[in-house]
Amino acid sequence: MSDSKKHRVSVVWFKRDLRLSDHRPLHEACQRGKVLCLYCFEPSYWQAEDTDASHFRFVTESLMELREELRARGGELVVRVGEVPDVLEELWKGTGFKNLWSHEETGNFRTFRRDKEVKSWSEGRGVEWQEIPQTGVVRGLKSRDGWSSLWKRRMAQPLTGTPERIKPASGVDSGHLPEPREVGLEETTKVNAQKGGTKLAWETMQSFLLERGVGYRKEMSSPLTGETSCSRLSPYLAWGNISVREVFQSTRDRVMDVRCAKEEGRPLDKRWAQSLSSFEGRLRWHCHFMQKFEDEPEIEFENMNRAYDGLRENEFRTDRFEAWCRGETGYPMVDACMRALHQTGWINFRMRAMLVSFASYHLWLHWRQTAVFLARHFLDYEPGIHFSQFQMQSGVTGINTLRIYSPAKQVADQDPDGVFLRRFCPELEGVPKVYLAEPHRMPGVLQHKVGCQIGKDYPRPIVMHREAYALARQRMGEIRKRPEVRAESFKVQERHGSRRRARRRSR
Repeated sequence: MSDSKKHRVSVVWFKRDLRLSDHRPLHEACQRGKVLCLYCFEPSYWQAEDTDASHFRFVTESLMELREELRARGGELVVRVGEVPDVLEELWKGTGFKNLWSHEETGNFRTFRRDKEVKSWSEGRGVEWQEIPQTGVVRGLKSRDGWSSLWKRRMAQPLTGTPERIKPASGVDSGHLPEPREVGLEETTKVNAQKGGTKLAWETMQSFLLERGVGYRKEMSSPLTGETSCSRLSPYLAWGNISVREVFQSTRDRVMDVRCAKEEGRPLDKRWAQSLSSFEGRLRWHCHFMQKFEDEPEIEFENMNRAYDGLRENEFRTDRFEAWCRGETGYPMVDACMRALHQTGWINFRMRAMLVSFASYHLWLHWRQTAVFLARHFLDYEPGIHFSQFQMQSGVTGINTLRIYSPAKQVADQDPDGVFLRRFCPELEGVPKVYLAEPHRMPGVLQHKVGCQIGKDYPRPIVMHREAYALARQRMGEIRKRPEVRAESFKVQERHGSRRRARRRSR
């Protein structure tokens, strides 16, 4: 192969963007000649503490479809198992490629370090690496002032079309999709998890925008109704089967349809307008929390508000942590949500917040260990959102309202008939509804009668709610009064706080 032909090859490195539509790196590479589409299974990534076999399966399912779509257009997906700089070196020696294309990624410290290694490699080999934004996250942002306008402009940009034909790089073995054991994983136990792929992503979005989402605003808080009424797009956004921009613009189109229907007097459920408005807000939040992580990646490991250092670090109770992880705390809503995660990899946002709140306040566990555990069990694990949310829900930002959930109240509010609880905690099947939120309050005779003896068939409460709640409020209240905490909170607000909230306060 002549040098001139070698130099026409561009590598498109797929990461968390497993799609062909609205994929500008792929589009740009296709405009320049032959394209080598690459996905790399990095052993260091898949063996890390925050990854799981369920993530691996979702990615593999997505790649199977991606490979088919590329082949239908004349292209090919090249798959390798290895660390990215080593894989790029191998491909460079075979093709002499001069251009590397990818999307920007707001990942964790491990992927950030890897990207620095890739940058060093590309500079050493004279390869131009171009990273293109795919979300509303802005790199090198100096101030959050005006970020909302930047986000809106990003979301309004025209979608990048799917290439009709792709010229593949020749002489490169496509490689095989590995089995979990090849990267040090076992088979996933989440038999009821969502499946990966762009087709399912679009089907899920359409069913939400046209049917399931009508009751979103009021039904998203319950784990029972949220299972259907929530968009269920989070894993597809996390792994890039569909872009945030595609979802945003499809939602805007649906909003316009709803408005036209109202103006024309066509029959339409009145709940649509509010539900779509709420969903649009969640899309903005998606990038808002990722922006926090982009601006301060240290919050993967450290308290966002450094004045909270030492609050929980030295009081970690392993026995409490393990009971929480198993879903055996003695509080049915907590346990049912955790067990649902073990089976499906998904639970709605309100219940995620409750799980973190219970661990942080009732059990007084430091957020770092609980964050890593749930990262493995969330199929839609997105580091930028994940760690930002943990900081907020565990109360160590200093700028957010304390949210200490009552597990019993959540039963009354979100699952009063116990349908969700009994599905994931079958040992509570015979417990009368009046005792379902707190089965430990059942008289002993009744426990025996219904076949649910507390401490034997179902755990005793690991802590007592009233006492744990009061102690947490007291401790958090005391630390919040400290001058150094208030001073640090002001800095956090300036760096990360929502400007919308600030504008409301100034009115």
